[in-house]
Amino acid sequence: MERMNDQTTPNTPNSGGYQPVNSPYRSWDNSPPATPNPDTGTPSSAATEPPVMAPAPTKEKRRVGLGTALALMLVGSVASGSIVGLTLANTNAGGESETVNSLREPSQPSPDAPEGGVERVAADVLPTVVSIQLATRAGASSGSGSIISSDGYVLTNHHVVAGAENGGLMQVTLNNGATHEAEFVASDPATDIAVIKIRDISDLPVITFGDSSGINVGQEVVAIGSPLGLSSTVTSGIVSSLNRPVRASDGGGESSLIDAIQTDAAINPGNSGGPLVDMNGHLIGMNSVIASLSSGGEAGSIGLGFAIPSNFAKRVADQLIATGEATYPMLGVQVAARGDVDGALIASVEPGSPAEEAGLAEGDVVTRVEDRIIDTSDALVADIRSQEFGQTVTLEVTQPDTGQTREVEVTLTTE
Repeated sequence: MERMNDQTTPNTPNSGGYQPVNSPYRSWDNSPPATPNPDTGTPSSAATEPPVMAPAPTKEKRRVGLGTALALMLVGSVASGSIVGLTLANTNAGGESETVNSLREPSQPSPDAPEGGVERVAADVLPTVVSIQLATRAGASSGSGSIISSDGYVLTNHHVVAGAENGGLMQVTLNNGATHEAEFVASDPATDIAVIKIRDISDLPVITFGDSSGINVGQEVVAIGSPLGLSSTVTSGIVSSLNRPVRASDGGGESSLIDAIQTDAAINPGNSGGPLVDMNGHLIGMNSVIASLSSGGEAGSIGLGFAIPSNFAKRVADQLIATGEATYPMLGVQVAARGDVDGALIASVEPGSPAEEAGLAEGDVVTRVEDRIIDTSDALVADIRSQEFGQTVTLEVTQPDTGQTREVEVTLTTE
């Protein structure tokens, strides 16, 4: 499982699995246009009149005119649906038809955006979303971000701005098309969270954070960003799962681990760092990773996108601005990456740590934290990072040799 690297350095293949979703703008395909489907084309002007039906002996013969035949063909082609705004020709008493041309009719206004609909959400949130472009000696990258302060602080992914701390040119493009220079503030590679600042600006619109602890599977969400360099792109979907531990690496570099919100809203390369919002327009997640079936080349949406929960992103961003680094609650253990263990296997316990004080030992397997099932080591690490500093949590622990299970209360480290 690997993050999609948006660096444009040559000959760097992408691997399958989980991949980040920022990428440089790609050129459009130059394929020749598709041949029109003859079944859906307009009728030929050389079409002949339909055959005359045999009349009843006591009635006069009547022919079906060409205009009427075409009208009947149109009606037949949409028998299972409807045509909005189509007015058929009227026949007067003399048998002549009066042509109605929609090109001469006034265009109808668009309906008002419904309250709580995607259209209204997009209108509210788009001004708070920016497109980010970074050029360094190592290459170029692009992504998205959310404005979190009116004086220019922007929340984004670490992998969008990786390398910016060592120099380079970074610009952001606002929703109105204005471009400004930006500077690197701080980032945390372990959680893929970063903050940058737009230079010499004020009075910017600011996104509102939502409470990610209150979201539910199945609720509607909207993703906004710049996939493939197409800024101000809006997609919608639902929250398809919660608490997904997702690990992604940046082209073989340090990997990040997030306890993600899973969504089927279409997320593609370039959406990285952009907001995932609820139907009130509140930021509940930051789009970061997509799953891919491809083992190489650029990945695209397959309906499995992952976002960093807003409560966690907000806490880390506040630390990055205040101190330049991020810290998280800790158990004080090292866990083994073992696929043959159903849980998180403790490889070692740090002396004087909360884990040692609670009686955890090497060889213990953590299978649950509160009500959450822990089936991998990554799940334990991601869950503990998401807890509050100094919080006391209950772990379910199994001893593999005996199969005995016990509950252990652990008070996590403070900030």
